[in-house]
Amino acid sequence: MKLHRVLLPLVAAAGMAFTGAAAADGVGVTAKPNLEKAIPNIPGKSLIAVEVLYPPGEASHPHAHAKSAFIYAYVVSGSIVSKVNDDPEQVYKAGESFYEEPGSRHPVSRNASKTEPAKLLAVFVVDSDDKKLTINDK
Repeated sequence: MKLHRVLLPLVAAAGMAFTGAAAADGVGVTAKPNLEKAIPNIPGKSLIAVEVLYPPGEASHPHAHAKSAFIYAYVVSGSIVSKVNDDPEQVYKAGESFYEEPGSRHPVSRNASKTEPAKLLAVFVVDSDDKKLTINDK
C-alpha cells in the first residue's frame, strides 16, 4: 500500500528531527510543535509532529482529535498511561508506542509517575485543512 510506504519513512524522519505539535491542554502539560509538512504525494494530507511534555503527576484533559487524524504516539521518556476509546488503560514506557485511529476519543493521557517527567511524540497524518488538532471534552 502506497500510504504505508510513505508513512513509515515520514514517521521515522519526524522522530529523528523531533520536538512536537498539539495534543495537551492539561494543567502543566505542554505541547510543542515539531514539524508540519504537506505530504506531496498524498494530496490534501499533512504530517504534523508534536512533542507533549508531562510534568510529574500531570495529565491532559479528556479529548478527541481532528476527525481525519491518524495518530502514532511514541513515548520518548518516562511512562504514559493512556486509554483510547473503550480500551483498558495501558502504561507505555520509553521506547513503546500506540496509535489512535480517526474519530477516536482519548479519555486518559497522563504521566504514570508522580516524581519523574514524561515526554511523548505525537505524529498526526491529517487532512491539511484540519487546523484544530485537539478538542477537549466538555
